[in-house]
Amino acid sequence: MMENIGKPSSRRAPRTLVFTTDHDLRERIVKCITENGMEAATVSKRRGLFRVLSAREPDAVILDRQLDGDDGLDVLKELRRKSFVPVILLTCPEDEDVDLSVALNLGADDCLLKPFGHRTLLARLRALLRRRTMDALHPPPRRDQPVRFDGWLFEPRPRRLTDPAGAVVRLTKSEFALLSAFVRSPGRPLSREHLLQATRIHEDVFDRSMDVQILRLRRKIAADPSRPNPIRTVRGQGYAFVAHIEAVAE
Repeated sequence: MMENIGKPSSRRAPRTLVFTTDHDLRERIVKCITENGMEAATVSKRRGLFRVLSAREPDAVILDRQLDGDDGLDVLKELRRKSFVPVILLTCPEDEDVDLSVALNLGADDCLLKPFGHRTLLARLRALLRRRTMDALHPPPRRDQPVRFDGWLFEPRPRRLTDPAGAVVRLTKSEFALLSAFVRSPGRPLSREHLLQATRIHEDVFDRSMDVQILRLRRKIAADPSRPNPIRTVRGQGYAFVAHIEAVAE
């Protein structure tokens, strides 16, 4: 069952979907959000979450790690297969280290340790919403659009990578898929789970073969030793492509 809370306005306020089976926690989060000029909706069942997402994707999701009869990490994993909506995972003190590492690798955008204050929740949520707004103002290149970065030319349609000197660099299918995922999400940390899905390698999220593929791709695009490698490791989150991406008109 879903309950929309908050008054509509002429200018649409950010809408957050809260999924927890803890009634008191749910009420406190919703009150905090709506009293600060934003909208909130709640769900208490996994099927309700995905029904809402398919009907109208919210601007952010707050997901509780501890759910009656369910596991928030399993929900997060399924969520990431279907959507890139920003997610804040609420974690508990006894599982803090495990939750943080696993959640970020599964694609959570942020983790918040319970109990937390309203100011902390609002600060984290607003930061997440600002990043989403910036992504909307500066959308990534189309899937098939050629792009330039650090003098390189990447052309998805003919599946071609050309180095700054004009030489074509051969890519394996996995390397091509990895580079495609990176240039579509410049500057954003991508978890191993996300990259495994992008390369269609159905292995465990912690399989180290992904790190080997990243290493091989790094070596191929490191033609200029004076420049930092565009693929950067983000501790606890995955990898980010930090080079400036410039779309090329076809």
